[in-house]
Amino acid sequence: MNLKARAIQLKTDIPAVFLCLKSNETPLLAKLLAGITVIYALSPIDLIPDFIPVIGYLDDIILLPILITLTIKLIPKDVFEKFRKEAEALWLNGEPVKWYYAIPFAVIWLIILGGIIKAIVD
Repeated sequence: MNLKARAIQLKTDIPAVFLCLKSNETPLLAKLLAGITVIYALSPIDLIPDFIPVIGYLDDIILLPILITLTIKLIPKDVFEKFRKEAEALWLNGEPVKWYYAIPFAVIWLIILGGIIKAIVD
């Protein structure tokens, strides 16, 4: 699988991993690693900050696919395939169908921004 195909596959696998978190069929260790993977993927905080040239993006390019691959290996194949198909349906016409999954992250960012603004003003 070439790099472009893997990037497209990640677009489906990350939501599939998120959906596996809600399943009772997913083992506890896989849920724990899936939670870490989803939080890391959506978090603005990196192990190596992105503003450091080249090295800053390496953790995203290397660490995230490793976390996703490990998580997928811990989830039973039939369970993951079911959620992969469901995740593919989330991206109809290249746009997320269930955009409201982003609301909790938007609220967290608004709280953080409000705290920063309050700290600057005070």
